[in-house]
Amino acid sequence: MRRVLTRSAAVAVLVAGLVTAEVAGPAAAETAYPSWDEVAAAKANASSAQAQVDRINGLLAGLQSSANTAADAAIQRAAELGAAQAALQAAAQKATDLASQAATATSAADTLRRQSGTLAAQLSRGGGSDVSVRLFLSDSTATADSLLYQLGAVSKLAERSNALLQQATSQKNLASSLSAQAAAAQTVRQQRDADAKKAYDTAASAKAAADAAVADQQTRADTLYAQLASLKNTQASVERQYAEGEAARKAAEQSASSGGGGGGGSSGGGSGGGADSSAPPPGVVVDPAAAQAYAASRLPAYGWGGEQMSCLIKLWTKESSWRADAYNRSSGAYGIPQALPGSKMASAGGDWMTNADTQINWGLSYISGRYGSPCAAWSFHLGHNWY
Repeated sequence: MRRVLTRSAAVAVLVAGLVTAEVAGPAAAETAYPSWDEVAAAKANASSAQAQVDRINGLLAGLQSSANTAADAAIQRAAELGAAQAALQAAAQKATDLASQAATATSAADTLRRQSGTLAAQLSRGGGSDVSVRLFLSDSTATADSLLYQLGAVSKLAERSNALLQQATSQKNLASSLSAQAAAAQTVRQQRDADAKKAYDTAASAKAAADAAVADQQTRADTLYAQLASLKNTQASVERQYAEGEAARKAAEQSASSGGGGGGGSSGGGSGGGADSSAPPPGVVVDPAAAQAYAASRLPAYGWGGEQMSCLIKLWTKESSWRADAYNRSSGAYGIPQALPGSKMASAGGDWMTNADTQINWGLSYISGRYGSPCAAWSFHLGHNWY
């Protein structure tokens, strides 16, 4: 487990609009970190040295806890921003569609009104009332039949003209209604656009502070590992690797002893449905085929044969469709294995928010510790809709 956020995770915190306090708040600023003079003095006394070791380990644990909290919040903010952008796009599309429908209705109304006018002109030229008078005065059967035919034609023209006029009026009313709806939708779109811009501006204004906070955290962690190595006469890289190994071991033990849904890899703690949105931090690569290929290459390390891959594909297709940015809005589960919370995957690597391989490594370790194999996990999932 990396003790600090990686650069890609830092950018995710920034763009998601995460408040700086979630990265390094007042409490972090007030934390007293050991100086090199204190470390040098402690080395002369075994008990003092051990006290400093314990102190440094506690500080490192605090840094990682803060990083995990910030990362989980960043993912949530990213999902919320994605939802806002989707709503903006939907509002813009609705405004466009309504405007198009209003234009079509207006054009149809104009066409129908012209057709009605043409028929009215024909009626005027045909003289419907004059035909009726001549029919009344006619004393010839042949003439009467001809006049009756003309009168019927005139009547049909009148009916058609009235029908067209009614249709034109209806289309005009529809056009007016659609225009009003389009105007309202445009107002909503503009408001959504303003809201989205405000969210982006907020994230941008936090950029310098977030970068500084994460950089400071990185520097502090590097210094703490170096001090720890000095106290124990080892190397900083060795201490970091040991800490990561211990974190992974504890995470595996917790997974093995947990009840499943609360330990990670959950479709919302029994709610079912798996991921229902995405929370894409910058740098994440969504490539389900590549993710499956990597997972297949890792199965032999657990002693699993190829038959387990089909179960794993079904399991994580159900959970996340093998998307590294998959996010369950109801539970907060994240990533390909739907870890709950997502920061549990930090035990597999600090790039867990963006790296599918890291997510898979954590997920396979979780499955191994909790169920023994992907097929056993899939069997459990079929009965409970989570794993």
